[in-house]
Amino acid sequence: MSIVTTTIKGQIVIPATIRKKFGLKQGSRVNIYEHNKKIIVEPVHQDPVAEGRGILKTKGRVLKRLVEERKMEAKR
Repeated sequence: MSIVTTTIKGQIVIPATIRKKFGLKQGSRVNIYEHNKKIIVEPVHQDPVAEGRGILKTKGRVLKRLVEERKMEAKR
């Protein structure tokens, strides 16, 4: 268990070991809520499909080929 101090603005620093464990990086979003008189900080996981967009760098070639194949199948 780590003890942290709040700043004048109410900010806290999440210890590095916990950030690494939960994959929190600069800009990561967290959900903060109260439950049974406790403050809960919970990572907001992004949509994996949205995160993966653009990693293949196909510039639309794969989509164009897929559309062409579908059109050819429809003609049969």
